[in-house]
Amino acid sequence: MQAKGSKLWASALNDAAPTPFWTDRPERPTPTDPLTTATQADLAVIGGGYSGLWTALLAKERDPGTDVVLVESALCGHAASGRNGGFCAASLTHGLANGMERFPDEIAQLERMGRDNLDDIEDAIRRYGIDCDFERTGEMEVATAPHELEWLQESHEGAVELGYRSELFDAGQVQNMVHSPTYLGGWWDRDGVAMLDPARLAWGLRRACLEAGVRIYEGTPVQRISKSHGGALTLHTPHGEVRAPRVALCTSAFQGPLAKVSRHVVPVYDYALMTEPLTPEQLDSIGWGRHRMGLGDASYRFHYYRLTGDNRILFGGYDAIYHFGGRVSPSLEYNEATFETLSQHFFQTFPQLDGLRFTHRWGGIIDTCGRFCAFFGSAYKGRLVYAAGYTGLGVGATRFGAEVMLDQLYGLDTERTRLRMVRSRPLPLPPEPLRSAGINLTRWSLARADSHQGRRNLWLKAMDATGLGFDS
Repeated sequence: MQAKGSKLWASALNDAAPTPFWTDRPERPTPTDPLTTATQADLAVIGGGYSGLWTALLAKERDPGTDVVLVESALCGHAASGRNGGFCAASLTHGLANGMERFPDEIAQLERMGRDNLDDIEDAIRRYGIDCDFERTGEMEVATAPHELEWLQESHEGAVELGYRSELFDAGQVQNMVHSPTYLGGWWDRDGVAMLDPARLAWGLRRACLEAGVRIYEGTPVQRISKSHGGALTLHTPHGEVRAPRVALCTSAFQGPLAKVSRHVVPVYDYALMTEPLTPEQLDSIGWGRHRMGLGDASYRFHYYRLTGDNRILFGGYDAIYHFGGRVSPSLEYNEATFETLSQHFFQTFPQLDGLRFTHRWGGIIDTCGRFCAFFGSAYKGRLVYAAGYTGLGVGATRFGAEVMLDQLYGLDTERTRLRMVRSRPLPLPPEPLRSAGINLTRWSLARADSHQGRRNLWLKAMDATGLGFDS
């Protein structure tokens, strides 16, 4: 998407706070006390994002008598779980197209399980009284270049074949749904995605865990893991330790105490903007308020955007930035060049909103892997299990991943554990400097494909042939 038009995009960023909108609110919970002693548990969970919170909560649902300890280095939900776009997708495979390509024999099963998982999330939000603005709106993918129309057609046909409520729109029809001069067509998956407030979901799951009896220690990073007598594992923290026979590692893109996970996962920085609330007249000018579905364009370097409960627009994506050596730093969460690019693209998408201002701008890491969707593994003879690599689609899929990890920890043979998706893993990524060179070449190639009618060059074709990729 080429940036055009006036430079009102620059002044629109002037007052944008450099912090995630979702967590910049007074209802942010007070941290629990850190662990300062030695303790024991039946199950220890490392990480307090969605993956860890769902694992702890589901363990208590399966057996309320299970003693569960969750340790989190900061505050539960402080990272990707609290700052994402709030798209809660049914897909377990980073979209239908990716799933059909990688798991063709299982795609119908995976899609069914993913839709059931989304239903279960909706049910849990209701049962636990989690106020997170959950809206089952679906998502519409829009074409902003002619070659993308064929991709929308293929997605629509695949969705219809699986029995989903799917609608395909030409340029005139999509303009009737949402008014943007950039739209040439659209595909609306009516049921497969919900919109929600991501931080309030994380905080609600945290509250539900505490009420169920999960012991949560925040400000408690795990520095290393060792074997204990009797087959248990000990998690060593700065001022205490947890001994447990079963451990779930849920650290996402952050380097955890198990080095082998990082061979398959890279931390990629993703960025987003949040506008001030739209007036009724502004909302009417784009026509979006009637259906409120999430939106995303079909480009390789795509944007995602959605309305919040108070009619702000979150606008993110496009840049997916990897730093040499997998570097992670708070300073990398603020990329002014990317914020300016997003602002330009926002006003190209909705020129009728000239004069609208952004209140927040932020970024952070997500855990991407070569196949774009979660993978699973174990260590210490199965006493520790992990899930990682959700690649930006973890709001919904982490609950499914939590079920898988609990099945594996307790030695259960289930439909989930028999999936090839669960039993297989993506290829490991090469070490530096090859890793950085390959990722940057892939980013350049994707940008080139967007500007050349979607044609994939030899590098991208080689990545396709080996099953590797790069996405956010």
